[in-house]
Amino acid sequence: MKSVLLTGATGFIGQRLQAALVNQGHRAEAVIRPATADKARLAPGIETLTAELTDTEKLVPALSRSDAVMYCAGTVRGGDLEDFRAANIDGVACIVEAMNQAERHIPFLLVSSLAAGRPQLSDYSNSKHLGEQALIRNARFPWTILRPTAVYGPGDREMLPILKLARKGIVTPAGPSGQKVSLVYVDDVAAACLTWLEHWEECNQQVFELDDGHPGGYSWREIAEIASGGRHLSVKIPTWILSAAARVNQSGSRLLGRAPMLTPGKVRELTQPDWLCDNKPFIAATGWFPEFDLKKGLQTLF
Repeated sequence: MKSVLLTGATGFIGQRLQAALVNQGHRAEAVIRPATADKARLAPGIETLTAELTDTEKLVPALSRSDAVMYCAGTVRGGDLEDFRAANIDGVACIVEAMNQAERHIPFLLVSSLAAGRPQLSDYSNSKHLGEQALIRNARFPWTILRPTAVYGPGDREMLPILKLARKGIVTPAGPSGQKVSLVYVDDVAAACLTWLEHWEECNQQVFELDDGHPGGYSWREIAEIASGGRHLSVKIPTWILSAAARVNQSGSRLLGRAPMLTPGKVRELTQPDWLCDNKPFIAATGWFPEFDLKKGLQTLF
């Protein structure tokens, strides 16, 4: 049994990870913000530490009773870099500082995003890149970064509408013809984190990509055929329409004080020719292997 300090426990990936940790017999302590209303999302047996991610004074004592830290906190919606800063950048930097101050140097896992490799695309991708850099440049302890591609599964709100349409035989590609995307099921991401816990020494100071191992990713035609089991209709969304909608959405969100999902940066992400992974290095280092391809993942999801 190992003791893990977990951030982002009430998020999409975090909820599956906390349950997996408990099911595997590990002790998990979730860092919960004082103002959070999500304590109902904690699995039975999860301990809690009420603190902000920037509260170094509370984090340092918690590290003394932990064997590892898993950082899953993250923001995916925002109109500018500041909307992403607290969880994606500053939170990482503060945890790193707390770990540098701690008496023992325990291993740290940052669950980042494939988008971090393309920081020029959007404020989101840049925030993930800056969070990684806060770790790489300052850590005086063992660390690993996981970059999952598009994650789907129970509790997802971003991919689910797209997959529901695909299940009806309708896909709406925004990128160029022949666009390919890698995918990964959320439970495979959680399993990868647990595997890292046993093999962190082999992963020290490395960055790994995660996907379901489908060679060359999926075309939108493949996604539709797998999801619907038959014929499909592809409705190409012109980039100019997406861009116009993104500008209106961003302006309206500022007026309403809400964090938008569709922004000009998100359009640049959506229209990339590919989002592809190579998970072979992580498999070689740890022995982890994805259990869910898209067919099995969608059967489980629906």
